[in-house]
Amino acid sequence: MDMSAARTIWQGFHWTFFIDVQGLVLSLARFGDALTRGCMDSARIELRSAATLLRASGAAMKLAGSFSPSEYNDEVRLSMMPPGVRSDNFSGLMSWDHARLMRLWQELSPRLGDLPAALDDDHEHFVQAFVAMITAHREVCRRFVGEDSGSLRSSDCAVGILEKVLRSRLKLIDPQQRHAVCPFSGRTAS
Repeated sequence: MDMSAARTIWQGFHWTFFIDVQGLVLSLARFGDALTRGCMDSARIELRSAATLLRASGAAMKLAGSFSPSEYNDEVRLSMMPPGVRSDNFSGLMSWDHARLMRLWQELSPRLGDLPAALDDDHEHFVQAFVAMITAHREVCRRFVGEDSGSLRSSDCAVGILEKVLRSRLKLIDPQQRHAVCPFSGRTAS
């Protein structure tokens, strides 16, 4: 069965997104190792690379949504529900890569809250890149399901779920809340 152009776009750019997540896991693991060794130049390179990968994953999200809302509802969304998938609450959150990234962020969180001043600008770029990625994901979600519709995983508002994800992840990657301003409220993301 041939996939529609919308499904091909959706799937292809989600694969790109997950490749970016895999690169992010590697960069952040190397960042933590560089911090342990006291190699600030290497830590800076890895933190900058992680920010670039976050921005790339945000771009992949935008591109994944580059078709009409009717194509999403009539084709793409249906392909992510049974019988197209074996789970009735399908989500990218179910991936091994996402789980590894969350464990890594939890491990790095105390260190991200106590970085040397020499890495402050790079940390700010990393945090802002994360905000840009979640914002891109949120905008695609809003475009396709609106402000109040549920996600595939939950009847809760999909856009609201992403706003909660933003706040909880910012607590991990910017535990001192030095750089995190929630783009949805304009307040510090607490």
